[in-house]
Amino acid sequence: MVEGGIIKADKVEFTECWQTIWKTPYIMRLALSAGIGGLLFGYDTGVISGALLYIREDFDVVDRKTWLQETIVSMAVAGAIVGAAVGGWANDRFGRKMSILAADVLFFAGAIVMAVAPAPWVIILGRILVGFGVGMASMTSPLYISEASPARIRGALVSSNGLLITGGQFLSYLINLAFTHAPGTWRWMLGVAGLPAVVQFVLMLSLPESPRWLYRQNREDEARAVLEKIYPSDKVEEEMNALQSSVEAEKADLEALGSNIFQRVKQAVKNDVVRRGLYAGVTVQVVQQFVGINTVMYYSPTIVQLAGFASNKTALALSLITSGLNAVGSIISMMFVDRKGRRTLMIISLFGIITCLVALSIIFFQAAAHSPLVGRVESNSYGGNSTCSAYLREQHSSSWNCMDCLKATDCAFCTNSAGKYLPGACLASTEAVKDTLRAECRAHHGTWYTNGCPTKFGVVAILLLGAYIIAYSPGMGTVPWIVNSEIYPLRYRGIGGGIAAVANWVSNLLVSETFLTLTEHLGSAGTFLLFAGFSLIGLVAIYFVVPETKGLAFEEVEKMLQKGIRSKKRKGSADASSTKDQDTQ
Repeated sequence: MVEGGIIKADKVEFTECWQTIWKTPYIMRLALSAGIGGLLFGYDTGVISGALLYIREDFDVVDRKTWLQETIVSMAVAGAIVGAAVGGWANDRFGRKMSILAADVLFFAGAIVMAVAPAPWVIILGRILVGFGVGMASMTSPLYISEASPARIRGALVSSNGLLITGGQFLSYLINLAFTHAPGTWRWMLGVAGLPAVVQFVLMLSLPESPRWLYRQNREDEARAVLEKIYPSDKVEEEMNALQSSVEAEKADLEALGSNIFQRVKQAVKNDVVRRGLYAGVTVQVVQQFVGINTVMYYSPTIVQLAGFASNKTALALSLITSGLNAVGSIISMMFVDRKGRRTLMIISLFGIITCLVALSIIFFQAAAHSPLVGRVESNSYGGNSTCSAYLREQHSSSWNCMDCLKATDCAFCTNSAGKYLPGACLASTEAVKDTLRAECRAHHGTWYTNGCPTKFGVVAILLLGAYIIAYSPGMGTVPWIVNSEIYPLRYRGIGGGIAAVANWVSNLLVSETFLTLTEHLGSAGTFLLFAGFSLIGLVAIYFVVPETKGLAFEEVEKMLQKGIRSKKRKGSADASSTKDQDTQ
Protein backbone atom coordinates (compact mmCIF):
# COMPACT_ATOMS: atom_id res chain seq x y z
CA MET A 1 0.00 0.00 0.00
CA VAL A 2 1.19 3.46 -0.79
CA GLU A 3 -0.43 5.56 1.83
CA GLY A 4 -3.01 5.09 4.59
CA GLY A 5 -2.84 2.71 7.49
CA ILE A 6 -3.00 -1.00 7.98
CA ILE A 7 -3.59 -3.21 10.99
CA LYS A 8 -2.05 -6.66 10.89
CA ALA A 9 -4.28 -9.71 10.92
CA ASP A 10 -3.25 -13.35 10.94
CA LYS A 11 -4.78 -16.30 9.09
CA VAL A 12 -6.82 -17.41 12.11
CA GLU A 13 -8.32 -13.96 12.41
CA PHE A 14 -9.41 -13.98 8.75
CA THR A 15 -11.03 -17.39 9.21
CA GLU A 16 -12.88 -16.20 12.30
CA CYS A 17 -13.82 -13.00 10.47
CA TRP A 18 -15.53 -14.98 7.71
CA GLN A 19 -17.44 -17.09 10.23
CA THR A 20 -18.53 -14.02 12.22
CA ILE A 21 -19.80 -11.95 9.29
CA TRP A 22 -21.61 -14.99 7.91
CA LYS A 23 -23.58 -15.15 11.18
CA THR A 24 -23.87 -11.35 11.52
CA PRO A 25 -24.00 -9.71 8.04
CA TYR A 26 -24.59 -6.32 9.67
CA ILE A 27 -20.88 -6.22 10.60
CA MET A 28 -19.87 -6.59 6.95
CA ARG A 29 -22.37 -3.91 5.99
CA LEU A 30 -20.70 -1.50 8.41
CA ALA A 31 -17.17 -2.37 7.25
CA LEU A 32 -17.84 -2.27 3.51
CA SER A 33 -19.89 0.92 3.65
CA ALA A 34 -17.06 2.71 5.46
CA GLY A 35 -14.49 0.93 3.29
CA ILE A 36 -15.79 2.69 0.17
CA GLY A 37 -13.79 5.63 1.55
CA GLY A 38 -10.66 3.53 1.03
CA LEU A 39 -11.80 2.67 -2.49
CA LEU A 40 -12.25 6.39 -3.27
CA PHE A 41 -8.88 7.11 -1.68
CA GLY A 42 -7.21 4.63 -4.05
CA TYR A 43 -9.21 5.69 -7.10
CA ASP A 44 -8.57 9.42 -6.80
CA THR A 45 -4.84 8.97 -6.18
CA GLY A 46 -4.48 6.52 -9.09
CA VAL A 47 -6.80 7.89 -11.79
CA ILE A 48 -4.72 10.99 -12.53
CA SER A 49 -1.88 8.88 -13.96
CA GLY A 50 -3.93 8.01 -17.04
CA ALA A 51 -6.06 11.14 -17.19
CA LEU A 52 -2.91 13.28 -17.38
CA LEU A 53 -2.07 11.84 -20.81
CA TYR A 54 -5.31 13.21 -22.26
CA ILE A 55 -5.28 16.47 -20.27
CA ARG A 56 -1.95 17.19 -21.98
CA GLU A 57 -3.56 16.63 -25.38
CA ASP A 58 -6.46 19.00 -24.64
CA PHE A 59 -4.44 21.77 -22.97
CA ASP A 60 -1.24 22.68 -24.80
CA VAL A 61 -0.01 24.74 -21.83
CA VAL A 62 -0.07 21.58 -19.68
CA ASP A 63 1.81 19.64 -22.35
CA ARG A 64 4.54 22.30 -22.52
CA LYS A 65 4.94 23.01 -18.80
CA THR A 66 6.26 20.17 -16.68
CA TRP A 67 5.58 22.00 -13.41
CA LEU A 68 1.89 22.29 -14.34
CA GLN A 69 1.62 18.53 -14.88
CA GLU A 70 3.30 17.91 -11.52
CA THR A 71 0.97 20.39 -9.82
CA ILE A 72 -2.15 18.73 -11.24
CA VAL A 73 -0.91 15.38 -9.91
CA SER A 74 0.41 16.51 -6.53
CA MET A 75 -2.31 18.93 -5.42
CA ALA A 76 -4.41 15.99 -4.28
CA VAL A 77 -1.53 15.03 -1.99
CA ALA A 78 -1.25 18.61 -0.70
CA GLY A 79 -5.01 18.61 -0.05
CA ALA A 80 -4.72 15.26 1.73
CA ILE A 81 -2.22 16.69 4.23
CA VAL A 82 -4.75 19.36 5.21
CA GLY A 83 -7.65 16.90 5.04
CA ALA A 84 -5.92 14.46 7.38
CA ALA A 85 -5.26 17.22 9.92
CA VAL A 86 -8.85 18.50 9.74
CA GLY A 87 -10.15 14.92 9.71
CA GLY A 88 -8.54 14.14 13.07
CA TRP A 89 -10.27 17.14 14.64
CA ALA A 90 -13.61 16.48 12.88
CA ASN A 91 -13.60 12.85 14.02
CA ASP A 92 -13.58 13.91 17.65
CA ARG A 93 -15.81 16.97 17.28
CA PHE A 94 -18.58 15.72 14.97
CA GLY A 95 -18.13 11.96 14.96
CA ARG A 96 -16.83 9.34 12.53
CA LYS A 97 -20.07 9.08 10.54
CA MET A 98 -20.35 12.82 9.90
CA SER A 99 -16.68 12.96 8.88
CA ILE A 100 -17.23 10.20 6.30
CA LEU A 101 -20.29 12.04 4.94
CA ALA A 102 -18.26 15.26 4.71
CA ALA A 103 -15.50 13.40 2.83
CA ASP A 104 -18.11 12.08 0.37
CA VAL A 105 -19.31 15.63 -0.33
CA LEU A 106 -15.70 16.66 -1.03
CA PHE A 107 -15.11 13.62 -3.27
CA PHE A 108 -18.29 14.35 -5.25
CA ALA A 109 -17.67 18.10 -5.54
CA GLY A 110 -14.07 17.55 -6.64
CA ALA A 111 -15.09 14.97 -9.25
CA ILE A 112 -17.72 17.28 -10.78
CA VAL A 113 -15.37 20.30 -10.78
CA MET A 114 -12.69 18.29 -12.62
CA ALA A 115 -15.15 16.75 -15.07
CA VAL A 116 -16.42 20.15 -16.27
CA ALA A 117 -13.10 22.04 -15.92
CA PRO A 118 -12.66 24.62 -18.73
CA ALA A 119 -9.03 25.32 -17.78
CA PRO A 120 -6.11 23.64 -15.97
CA TRP A 121 -6.49 25.80 -12.84
CA VAL A 122 -10.02 24.43 -12.38
CA ILE A 123 -8.65 20.86 -12.56
CA ILE A 124 -6.16 21.84 -9.85
CA LEU A 125 -9.02 23.17 -7.70
CA GLY A 126 -10.89 19.88 -8.15
CA ARG A 127 -7.75 17.93 -7.24
CA ILE A 128 -7.42 19.93 -4.01
CA LEU A 129 -11.05 19.15 -3.12
CA VAL A 130 -10.64 15.40 -3.66
CA GLY A 131 -7.35 15.66 -1.74
CA PHE A 132 -9.27 17.00 1.26
CA GLY A 133 -11.56 13.98 0.89
CA VAL A 134 -8.61 11.58 0.61
CA GLY A 135 -7.05 12.98 3.77
CA MET A 136 -10.28 12.71 5.74
CA ALA A 137 -10.96 9.19 4.43
CA SER A 138 -7.43 8.05 5.33
CA MET A 139 -8.09 9.09 8.95
CA THR A 140 -11.76 8.19 9.31
CA SER A 141 -12.60 5.00 7.40
CA PRO A 142 -10.14 2.71 9.27
CA LEU A 143 -11.14 4.34 12.56
CA TYR A 144 -14.87 3.77 12.00
CA ILE A 145 -14.30 0.15 10.93
CA SER A 146 -12.06 -0.47 13.94
CA GLU A 147 -14.54 0.96 16.44
CA ALA A 148 -17.57 -0.74 14.88
CA SER A 149 -15.97 -4.20 14.68
CA PRO A 150 -15.75 -7.02 17.24
CA ALA A 151 -12.27 -6.97 18.78
CA ARG A 152 -11.43 -10.53 17.75
CA ILE A 153 -11.77 -9.77 13.99
CA ARG A 154 -10.87 -6.08 14.04
CA GLY A 155 -7.48 -6.55 12.36
CA ALA A 156 -8.96 -8.50 9.46
CA LEU A 157 -11.71 -5.94 8.81
CA VAL A 158 -9.37 -2.93 9.00
CA SER A 159 -6.93 -4.73 6.71
CA SER A 160 -9.77 -4.92 4.17
CA ASN A 161 -9.67 -1.12 4.02
CA GLY A 162 -6.04 -1.35 2.89
CA LEU A 163 -7.02 -3.83 0.21
CA LEU A 164 -9.79 -1.49 -0.95
CA ILE A 165 -7.22 1.32 -1.35
CA THR A 166 -5.02 -0.77 -3.65
CA GLY A 167 -8.19 -2.14 -5.27
CA GLY A 168 -9.33 1.43 -5.94
CA GLN A 169 -6.02 2.19 -7.63
CA PHE A 170 -6.39 -0.89 -9.82
CA LEU A 171 -9.98 0.09 -10.64
CA SER A 172 -8.82 3.56 -11.69
CA TYR A 173 -6.51 2.02 -14.30
CA LEU A 174 -9.37 -0.14 -15.63
CA ILE A 175 -11.66 2.90 -15.85
CA ASN A 176 -8.92 4.87 -17.59
CA LEU A 177 -8.53 2.10 -20.14
CA ALA A 178 -12.31 1.87 -20.66
CA PHE A 179 -12.63 5.58 -21.53
CA THR A 180 -9.64 5.87 -23.89
CA HIS A 181 -11.92 6.18 -26.93
CA ALA A 182 -14.87 7.93 -25.27
CA PRO A 183 -15.55 11.58 -26.12
CA GLY A 184 -14.19 13.63 -23.25
CA THR A 185 -11.77 10.86 -22.12
CA TRP A 186 -10.17 12.43 -19.02
CA ARG A 187 -13.41 14.17 -17.98
CA TRP A 188 -15.12 10.78 -17.64
CA MET A 189 -12.08 9.28 -15.91
CA LEU A 190 -12.08 11.96 -13.23
CA GLY A 191 -15.85 12.41 -13.03
CA VAL A 192 -16.68 8.74 -12.42
CA ALA A 193 -15.28 9.08 -8.88
CA GLY A 194 -18.46 10.96 -7.97
CA LEU A 195 -20.56 7.77 -8.21
CA PRO A 196 -18.98 5.75 -5.34
CA ALA A 197 -19.12 8.91 -3.21
CA VAL A 198 -22.90 9.11 -3.74
CA VAL A 199 -23.28 5.38 -2.99
CA GLN A 200 -21.32 5.68 0.25
CA PHE A 201 -23.21 8.82 1.30
CA VAL A 202 -26.56 7.03 0.91
CA LEU A 203 -25.33 3.89 2.71
CA MET A 204 -23.85 5.83 5.61
CA LEU A 205 -27.08 7.74 6.20
CA SER A 206 -28.70 4.46 7.31
CA LEU A 207 -25.79 3.40 9.54
CA PRO A 208 -25.13 4.38 13.17
CA GLU A 209 -22.31 6.41 14.62
CA SER A 210 -19.31 4.60 16.12
CA PRO A 211 -20.27 3.16 19.54
CA ARG A 212 -17.02 4.45 21.04
CA TRP A 213 -17.71 8.03 19.93
CA LEU A 214 -21.28 7.80 21.21
CA TYR A 215 -20.05 6.61 24.60
CA ARG A 216 -17.54 9.46 24.78
CA GLN A 217 -20.41 11.89 24.18
CA ASN A 218 -22.32 10.34 27.12
CA ARG A 219 -24.86 8.77 24.75
CA GLU A 220 -24.60 5.38 26.41
CA ASP A 221 -28.02 4.07 25.37
CA GLU A 222 -27.24 4.69 21.69
CA ALA A 223 -23.81 3.04 22.09
CA ARG A 224 -25.48 0.00 23.67
CA ALA A 225 -28.01 -0.20 20.82
CA VAL A 226 -25.17 -0.37 18.26
CA LEU A 227 -23.30 -3.02 20.25
CA GLU A 228 -26.47 -5.13 20.43
CA LYS A 229 -26.44 -5.34 16.63
CA ILE A 230 -22.77 -6.36 16.56
CA TYR A 231 -22.38 -8.75 19.51
CA PRO A 232 -24.45 -11.69 20.83
CA SER A 233 -26.79 -10.62 23.63
CA ASP A 234 -24.70 -12.36 26.31
CA LYS A 235 -21.60 -10.34 25.29
CA VAL A 236 -23.10 -6.84 25.19
CA GLU A 237 -22.65 -6.04 28.87
CA GLU A 238 -19.07 -7.27 28.79
CA GLU A 239 -18.35 -5.00 25.80
CA MET A 240 -20.00 -2.03 27.49
CA ASN A 241 -17.73 -2.53 30.51
CA ALA A 242 -14.67 -2.83 28.25
CA LEU A 243 -15.75 0.32 26.40
CA GLN A 244 -16.14 2.19 29.67
CA SER A 245 -12.67 1.18 30.87
CA SER A 246 -11.07 2.06 27.54
CA VAL A 247 -12.72 5.48 27.27
CA GLU A 248 -11.87 6.36 30.87
CA ALA A 249 -8.23 5.37 30.31
CA GLU A 250 -8.15 7.45 27.13
CA LYS A 251 -9.58 10.50 28.90
CA ALA A 252 -7.03 10.09 31.69
CA ASP A 253 -4.21 10.00 29.16
CA LEU A 254 -5.52 13.13 27.43
CA GLU A 255 -5.72 14.95 30.76
CA ALA A 256 -2.16 13.93 31.57
CA LEU A 257 -0.85 15.07 28.19
CA GLY A 258 -2.93 18.25 27.98
CA SER A 259 -5.40 19.34 25.33
CA ASN A 260 -2.99 21.64 23.48
CA ILE A 261 -1.55 19.77 20.47
CA PHE A 262 1.78 21.62 20.61
CA GLN A 263 2.16 20.79 24.29
CA ARG A 264 1.50 17.13 23.57
CA VAL A 265 4.08 17.08 20.73
CA LYS A 266 6.62 18.76 23.02
CA GLN A 267 6.05 16.15 25.72
CA ALA A 268 6.36 13.34 23.20
CA VAL A 269 9.69 14.62 21.87
CA LYS A 270 11.07 15.05 25.40
CA ASN A 271 10.23 11.44 26.29
CA ASP A 272 13.25 9.23 25.41
CA VAL A 273 11.15 6.17 24.52
CA VAL A 274 8.76 8.13 22.30
CA ARG A 275 11.57 10.06 20.64
CA ARG A 276 13.38 6.83 19.76
CA GLY A 277 10.10 5.42 18.51
CA LEU A 278 9.70 8.51 16.32
CA TYR A 279 13.19 8.02 14.90
CA ALA A 280 12.09 4.59 13.73
CA GLY A 281 8.50 5.48 12.78
CA VAL A 282 9.32 8.63 10.80
CA THR A 283 12.32 6.98 9.13
CA VAL A 284 10.31 4.10 7.67
CA GLN A 285 7.56 6.46 6.46
CA VAL A 286 10.00 8.81 4.72
CA VAL A 287 11.93 5.91 3.18
CA GLN A 288 8.65 4.42 1.92
CA GLN A 289 8.13 7.50 -0.25
CA PHE A 290 11.73 8.22 -1.25
CA VAL A 291 12.18 4.82 -2.87
CA GLY A 292 10.04 6.48 -5.56
CA ILE A 293 6.90 4.38 -5.35
CA ASN A 294 4.47 7.19 -6.12
CA THR A 295 6.37 8.11 -9.25
CA VAL A 296 5.10 4.72 -10.45
CA MET A 297 1.60 5.05 -9.00
CA TYR A 298 1.03 8.63 -10.21
CA TYR A 299 3.05 8.60 -13.44
CA SER A 300 3.00 4.94 -14.49
CA PRO A 301 1.61 5.51 -18.03
CA THR A 302 4.12 8.33 -18.54
CA ILE A 303 6.96 6.02 -17.46
CA VAL A 304 5.67 3.37 -19.88
CA GLN A 305 5.79 5.99 -22.66
CA LEU A 306 9.34 6.88 -21.62
CA ALA A 307 10.10 3.18 -22.12
CA GLY A 308 9.13 3.52 -25.79
CA PHE A 309 5.38 2.77 -25.90
CA ALA A 310 3.90 5.90 -27.49
CA SER A 311 0.22 4.88 -27.58
CA ASN A 312 -1.85 6.19 -24.67
CA LYS A 313 -3.98 3.05 -24.71
CA THR A 314 -0.94 0.76 -24.66
CA ALA A 315 0.60 2.79 -21.82
CA LEU A 316 -2.59 2.47 -19.77
CA ALA A 317 -2.91 -1.25 -20.46
CA LEU A 318 0.68 -1.96 -19.40
CA SER A 319 0.22 0.21 -16.31
CA LEU A 320 -2.41 -2.24 -15.08
CA ILE A 321 0.47 -4.58 -14.30
CA THR A 322 1.96 -2.27 -11.68
CA SER A 323 -1.38 -1.55 -10.01
CA GLY A 324 -2.40 -5.21 -9.95
CA LEU A 325 0.93 -6.32 -8.50
CA ASN A 326 0.65 -3.68 -5.78
CA ALA A 327 -2.72 -5.10 -4.70
CA VAL A 328 -1.35 -8.66 -4.69
CA GLY A 329 1.65 -7.50 -2.68
CA SER A 330 -0.62 -6.22 0.10
CA ILE A 331 -2.03 -9.73 0.51
CA ILE A 332 1.44 -11.31 0.50
CA SER A 333 2.53 -8.92 3.24
CA MET A 334 -0.30 -10.07 5.52
CA MET A 335 0.90 -13.65 5.08
CA PHE A 336 4.59 -13.11 5.83
CA VAL A 337 4.95 -10.10 8.12
CA ASP A 338 4.52 -12.19 11.28
CA ARG A 339 6.83 -14.92 9.99
CA LYS A 340 9.82 -12.93 8.75
CA GLY A 341 9.56 -9.89 11.00
CA ARG A 342 9.07 -6.22 10.21
CA ARG A 343 12.69 -5.06 10.03
CA THR A 344 13.84 -8.13 8.10
CA LEU A 345 11.03 -7.80 5.55
CA MET A 346 11.82 -4.11 4.95
CA ILE A 347 15.55 -4.81 4.48
CA ILE A 348 14.84 -7.64 2.01
CA SER A 349 12.37 -5.36 0.24
CA LEU A 350 14.94 -2.55 -0.06
CA PHE A 351 17.59 -4.87 -1.51
CA GLY A 352 15.08 -5.83 -4.22
CA ILE A 353 14.06 -2.20 -4.79
CA ILE A 354 17.68 -1.01 -5.18
CA THR A 355 18.47 -3.83 -7.60
CA CYS A 356 15.43 -3.02 -9.76
CA LEU A 357 16.06 0.74 -9.74
CA VAL A 358 19.71 0.32 -10.76
CA ALA A 359 18.67 -2.11 -13.50
CA LEU A 360 15.98 0.35 -14.70
CA SER A 361 18.59 3.10 -14.78
CA ILE A 362 20.87 0.97 -16.96
CA ILE A 363 18.01 0.02 -19.29
CA PHE A 364 16.87 3.63 -19.76
CA PHE A 365 20.48 4.73 -20.34
CA GLN A 366 20.89 2.08 -23.03
CA ALA A 367 17.54 3.02 -24.57
CA ALA A 368 18.60 6.68 -24.79
CA ALA A 369 22.02 5.82 -26.20
CA HIS A 370 20.56 3.56 -28.90
CA SER A 371 17.51 5.58 -29.89
CA PRO A 372 16.90 6.05 -33.64
CA LEU A 373 18.84 8.77 -35.45
CA VAL A 374 17.20 11.86 -36.88
CA GLY A 375 17.35 11.90 -40.69
CA ARG A 376 17.47 15.27 -42.48
CA VAL A 377 15.73 13.81 -45.53
CA GLU A 378 12.91 12.39 -43.40
CA SER A 379 12.58 15.68 -41.48
CA ASN A 380 12.50 17.82 -44.61
CA SER A 381 9.94 15.55 -46.30
CA TYR A 382 7.20 17.17 -44.18
CA GLY A 383 8.11 20.64 -45.50
CA GLY A 384 10.67 23.24 -44.39
CA ASN A 385 8.34 24.93 -41.90
CA SER A 386 7.53 21.59 -40.27
CA THR A 387 11.04 20.66 -39.17
CA CYS A 388 12.03 21.39 -35.56
CA SER A 389 13.69 24.83 -35.52
CA ALA A 390 16.30 23.76 -32.93
CA TYR A 391 17.36 20.92 -35.23
CA LEU A 392 17.74 23.30 -38.16
CA ARG A 393 19.92 25.68 -36.10
CA GLU A 394 22.16 22.92 -34.72
CA GLN A 395 25.57 22.77 -36.47
CA HIS A 396 26.11 19.12 -35.57
CA SER A 397 22.59 17.94 -36.28
CA SER A 398 23.91 14.90 -38.14
CA SER A 399 24.68 13.32 -34.74
CA TRP A 400 21.18 13.93 -33.36
CA ASN A 401 19.05 11.01 -32.32
CA CYS A 402 15.44 10.82 -31.12
CA MET A 403 16.35 11.75 -27.52
CA ASP A 404 18.20 14.88 -28.69
CA CYS A 405 15.09 15.85 -30.63
CA LEU A 406 12.75 15.41 -27.65
CA LYS A 407 15.06 17.39 -25.35
CA ALA A 408 14.78 20.40 -27.67
CA THR A 409 11.98 22.90 -27.04
CA ASP A 410 8.68 22.25 -28.89
CA CYS A 411 9.93 19.23 -30.86
CA ALA A 412 8.58 15.72 -31.44
CA PHE A 413 9.90 12.62 -33.21
CA CYS A 414 8.06 10.81 -36.02
CA THR A 415 9.29 7.30 -36.83
CA ASN A 416 10.29 6.14 -40.29
CA SER A 417 7.43 4.42 -42.11
CA ALA A 418 9.83 1.65 -43.17
CA GLY A 419 10.73 0.79 -39.58
CA LYS A 420 10.60 2.53 -36.23
CA TYR A 421 14.31 1.94 -35.52
CA LEU A 422 15.42 3.60 -38.79
CA PRO A 423 16.24 7.34 -38.96
CA GLY A 424 13.07 9.37 -38.41
CA ALA A 425 11.92 12.99 -38.54
CA CYS A 426 12.40 15.69 -35.89
CA LEU A 427 9.31 17.88 -36.30
CA ALA A 428 7.92 21.03 -34.71
CA SER A 429 5.49 20.49 -31.86
CA THR A 430 4.25 24.02 -31.23
CA GLU A 431 0.58 24.65 -30.49
CA ALA A 432 -0.02 26.00 -34.01
CA VAL A 433 1.22 22.96 -35.94
CA LYS A 434 1.30 20.06 -33.47
CA ASP A 435 -2.09 18.52 -34.31
CA THR A 436 -1.55 18.87 -38.07
CA LEU A 437 1.93 17.33 -38.06
CA ARG A 438 0.88 14.52 -35.73
CA ALA A 439 -1.92 13.65 -38.15
CA GLU A 440 0.53 13.79 -41.09
CA CYS A 441 2.99 11.56 -39.25
CA ARG A 442 0.30 8.94 -38.67
CA ALA A 443 -0.90 9.28 -42.26
CA HIS A 444 2.65 8.35 -43.36
CA HIS A 445 2.43 5.23 -41.12
CA GLY A 446 4.76 6.75 -38.55
CA THR A 447 4.41 6.92 -34.76
CA TRP A 448 4.44 10.28 -32.95
CA TYR A 449 6.73 10.41 -29.90
CA THR A 450 6.87 13.24 -27.33
CA ASN A 451 8.01 11.44 -24.15
CA GLY A 452 10.21 8.45 -24.90
CA CYS A 453 11.76 7.02 -28.05
CA PRO A 454 11.40 3.72 -29.92
CA THR A 455 13.57 1.12 -28.19
CA LYS A 456 14.11 -2.62 -28.12
CA PHE A 457 14.56 -2.39 -24.35
CA GLY A 458 10.94 -1.36 -23.66
CA VAL A 459 9.66 -4.80 -22.67
CA VAL A 460 12.59 -5.31 -20.30
CA ALA A 461 11.82 -1.94 -18.67
CA ILE A 462 8.18 -2.98 -18.07
CA LEU A 463 9.29 -6.30 -16.56
CA LEU A 464 11.70 -4.48 -14.24
CA LEU A 465 8.93 -2.06 -13.27
CA GLY A 466 6.80 -5.06 -12.30
CA ALA A 467 9.70 -6.57 -10.34
CA TYR A 468 10.13 -3.25 -8.52
CA ILE A 469 6.48 -3.37 -7.40
CA ILE A 470 6.84 -7.00 -6.31
CA ALA A 471 9.88 -6.03 -4.22
CA TYR A 472 8.20 -2.93 -2.79
CA SER A 473 4.63 -3.90 -1.96
CA PRO A 474 5.00 -6.76 0.59
CA GLY A 475 7.79 -4.97 2.48
CA MET A 476 8.12 -1.20 2.21
CA GLY A 477 4.53 -0.92 1.02
CA THR A 478 2.78 -2.11 4.17
CA VAL A 479 5.30 -2.72 6.96
CA PRO A 480 5.98 1.00 7.79
CA TRP A 481 2.34 1.36 8.86
CA ILE A 482 2.56 -1.78 10.99
CA VAL A 483 5.75 -0.52 12.66
CA ASN A 484 4.01 2.75 13.51
CA SER A 485 1.11 0.87 15.09
CA GLU A 486 3.53 -0.95 17.45
CA ILE A 487 6.48 1.35 18.18
CA TYR A 488 4.91 3.95 20.51
CA PRO A 489 3.68 3.65 24.12
CA LEU A 490 -0.13 3.52 24.27
CA ARG A 491 -0.47 7.06 25.66
CA TYR A 492 1.54 8.53 22.78
CA ARG A 493 0.33 6.25 19.98
CA GLY A 494 -2.01 8.82 18.45
CA ILE A 495 0.44 11.70 18.43
CA GLY A 496 3.37 9.50 17.31
CA GLY A 497 1.40 7.91 14.49
CA GLY A 498 0.12 11.35 13.44
CA ILE A 499 3.63 12.83 13.20
CA ALA A 500 4.83 9.85 11.15
CA ALA A 501 1.78 10.05 8.85
CA VAL A 502 2.44 13.75 8.18
CA ALA A 503 6.06 12.87 7.36
CA ASN A 504 4.74 10.29 4.89
CA TRP A 505 2.36 12.73 3.15
CA VAL A 506 4.95 15.52 2.96
CA SER A 507 7.52 13.13 1.48
CA ASN A 508 4.86 11.93 -0.96
CA LEU A 509 4.25 15.54 -2.01
CA LEU A 510 7.96 16.22 -2.55
CA VAL A 511 8.40 13.14 -4.73
CA SER A 512 5.24 13.64 -6.82
CA GLU A 513 5.94 17.36 -7.31
CA THR A 514 9.48 16.82 -8.63
CA PHE A 515 9.49 13.58 -10.65
CA LEU A 516 8.86 15.02 -14.13
CA THR A 517 11.29 17.88 -13.49
CA LEU A 518 13.93 15.34 -12.49
CA THR A 519 13.39 13.29 -15.65
CA GLU A 520 13.63 16.49 -17.69
CA HIS A 521 16.99 17.49 -16.18
CA LEU A 522 18.56 14.13 -15.23
CA GLY A 523 16.88 11.91 -17.78
CA SER A 524 14.97 8.74 -16.91
CA ALA A 525 18.18 6.85 -16.20
CA GLY A 526 19.53 9.54 -13.86
CA THR A 527 16.20 9.84 -12.02
CA PHE A 528 15.91 6.12 -11.29
CA LEU A 529 19.56 6.06 -10.21
CA LEU A 530 18.83 8.96 -7.82
CA PHE A 531 15.97 7.00 -6.25
CA ALA A 532 18.27 3.98 -5.97
CA GLY A 533 20.64 6.23 -3.99
CA PHE A 534 17.80 7.36 -1.72
CA SER A 535 16.83 3.71 -1.22
CA LEU A 536 20.39 2.81 -0.23
CA ILE A 537 20.43 5.62 2.35
CA GLY A 538 17.06 4.36 3.57
CA LEU A 539 18.40 0.81 3.90
CA VAL A 540 21.29 2.02 6.07
CA ALA A 541 18.93 4.19 8.17
CA ILE A 542 16.49 1.34 8.79
CA TYR A 543 19.34 -1.01 9.71
CA PHE A 544 20.60 1.37 12.40
CA VAL A 545 17.46 3.03 13.81
CA VAL A 546 14.58 0.56 13.43
CA PRO A 547 14.32 -2.28 15.98
CA GLU A 548 12.54 -5.56 15.32
CA THR A 549 9.09 -5.63 16.95
CA LYS A 550 7.94 -9.03 15.72
CA GLY A 551 6.27 -11.07 18.45
CA LEU A 552 6.80 -8.44 21.15
CA ALA A 553 4.10 -7.06 23.41
CA PHE A 554 3.78 -3.27 23.56
CA GLU A 555 5.41 -3.28 27.00
CA GLU A 556 8.39 -5.25 25.65
CA VAL A 557 8.83 -2.79 22.78
CA GLU A 558 8.84 0.05 25.32
CA LYS A 559 11.50 -1.67 27.46
CA MET A 560 13.62 -2.27 24.37
CA LEU A 561 13.45 1.42 23.39
CA GLN A 562 14.43 2.46 26.93
CA LYS A 563 17.82 0.83 26.28
CA GLY A 564 18.30 2.96 23.17
CA ILE A 565 17.83 2.28 19.47
CA ARG A 566 21.52 1.66 18.88
CA SER A 567 21.75 -0.97 21.58
CA LYS A 568 22.05 -4.51 20.26
CA LYS A 569 18.65 -4.95 18.67
CA ARG A 570 18.83 -8.69 18.31
CA LYS A 571 19.97 -9.10 21.88
CA GLY A 572 17.10 -6.86 23.02
CA SER A 573 14.62 -8.89 21.03
CA ALA A 574 16.09 -12.13 22.31
CA ASP A 575 15.99 -10.91 25.91
CA ALA A 576 12.37 -9.85 25.49
CA SER A 577 11.47 -13.20 23.95
CA SER A 578 13.35 -15.02 26.71
CA THR A 579 11.43 -13.06 29.35
CA LYS A 580 8.22 -13.91 27.58
CA ASP A 581 9.15 -17.63 27.57
CA GLN A 582 10.01 -17.54 31.28
CA ASP A 583 6.68 -15.89 32.07
CA THR A 584 4.94 -18.63 30.12
CA GLN A 585 6.78 -21.30 32.07
